[in-house]
Parts: sequence; structure tokens; C-alpha cells
Amino acid sequence: MKLAFLGGTFDPVHLGHLAIARAAVEEFGLDVVYFVPADVPPHKRGRKLTQFQHRFAMLALATAEDQRFVPSLLEANSAHPNYSIETVRRLKSTLEPSDKLYFLIGVDAFMEIASWKQPVELLSECDFVVVSRPGHSLQDIAKALPESLRSGNAVRPGTGHQGSTIQLPSTAVHLLDNVDQPISSTQIRAAARKSVGQLGKYVPRLVAEYIRKEHLYLEPEPNQEK
Repeated sequence: MKLAFLGGTFDPVHLGHLAIARAAVEEFGLDVVYFVPADVPPHKRGRKLTQFQHRFAMLALATAEDQRFVPSLLEANSAHPNYSIETVRRLKSTLEPSDKLYFLIGVDAFMEIASWKQPVELLSECDFVVVSRPGHSLQDIAKALPESLRSGNAVRPGTGHQGSTIQLPSTAVHLLDNVDQPISSTQIRAAARKSVGQLGKYVPRLVAEYIRKEHLYLEPEPNQEK
């Protein structure tokens, strides 16, 4: 089995997340993509998130029509920061030795990978698939690696999916480009406050209906004028 981990706050899940998952499925022959919403994301502890049960419910609705997409409770009810190294190891403990795990991540998030908890160990646990956008190259991704993985022969650019792969000692980092979905959850929350009728441009129909039904994203965010 080939499986992938796609984490995030998913506040809310949107068409861009689904496009990333579909592109990865096609390019890497994935059997399953786990969508893993964070309960307590370490990098967003300063922002109030929508309650976990709402974010998970929207994920369940968004992924219901594709049997390869699985909403996961791996980081639910944690009561402490969700570090990727811990979640990945927990997920791997449920897999077969012959299974292959990929970590799907956007290029902006990957550029901060060196500041994550135990980044070298995390990068040794599974292959990474970095979803890029115009303006980022394989060289940029290589520079974002922890220093110990940038030195010597640790980084060996080679061929692979999309023709761009960095070979690490025990894993690899693949560049996945041509996924053109310029959507952000921040943009969607702002649209919901203006007109819920706009949501269909950004999220699956059932997710838009859920946002309307539960009256989500109506309150201005702290950094915005009321």
C-alpha cells in the first residue's frame, strides 16, 4: 500500500486541499490519503480555531465521495501541541512494514521545516511530497532542509516524479508542481462573513451547506475591523 499524510488545521477544508490530494494520488499511485486535522497546532496557538468537531465534520463531508480519502482522528483530543514527528510515528505503527508513507506538505510550510520539532528525525520517517507553486525551485527546497541534511552528500538532486527529487540518506523529498489552486482558508473565512453564497467557489457543496447550517465564520477575526 502507498499512503499519504496530509495535515493542517482545515479551517475550513477547501478545493485546494482536495486538488493537492488528487494530484499526489495520480503522480505517486497512492491508495489512501489521510486528512489529519490538528487539535492543537504548534504554529497557530496564537489564533482561535473553529472547534475540532466542526473541522472534522467538514473534512468528512469533503472526502465522502472519494474512497481513497480518509478523514483521520490521529490528532484529536490531544490537549497538547500536535507535533508531526509524533503523529507520523503513531500512524506508521498502524501500517504494515511493506507499506510506504508520504508526507504531503505545501511549499510555504516546508520552508519552515528546520524549525519543527526533530526535523531530521521526521525527514527520516517517510518521503515528503512538497506541493510547489511558481517562484519555488528544487534548490529552494534543498536550502530549507536542516543544516545537517544540506551538507556533504546528503542532498543529491535526481530524477523522479515531476522530474524533481532530493535524495536523502534513507528517504526522499519530491517536488510536485502544476497544482494550480490559489485558495486559502483565510480567504474563505472572509468570504463567509460577507456572503455565504460565495462559498461554492472555494469549498465542496456539502461543506458550504454545513458552514451555513452551523453559522460558522461569522465573527470578525482578531486582526480585522468589526
